Amino acid sequence: QVHLVESGGGLVQAGGSLRLSCVSSERTFNRWPMGWFRQAPGKEREFVAAISLDGRSTYYADSVKGRFTISRDNSKNTVYLQMNSLKPEDTAVYYCAAKVAGGPYWSNYYATRRDEYDYWGQGTQVTVSS
Repeated sequence: QVHLVESGGGLVQAGGSLRLSCVSSERTFNRWPMGWFRQAPGKEREFVAAISLDGRSTYYADSVKGRFTISRDNSKNTVYLQMNSLKPEDTAVYYCAAKVAGGPYWSNYYATRRDEYDYWGQGTQVTVSS
């Protein structure tokens, strides 16, 4: 069983910044493509950002491109989401996800579809006030 634990959410004013972290205790963390998703009340869970195994390839939803940055530190089994210039519409529960099954993967591979991911964290709330 893979455990992912997110942290770093909170309440911030529009224009502010937050950094989310997601840590795993698994030694095989560096073999997984990782992603961040979010779910606002009454809406479907949507893709935010993805990162490859080696951290060199990333992909973003158009709604966050240029404002959010995904990164990872495989030595710490952690993936991050730096969120700048936050907007009220960014308010949601943010989830990190790991694509574990189906490997091994090329080092530059990442996944963008929700159904590609096997394991999810419990989520962390991000609230942006106007």
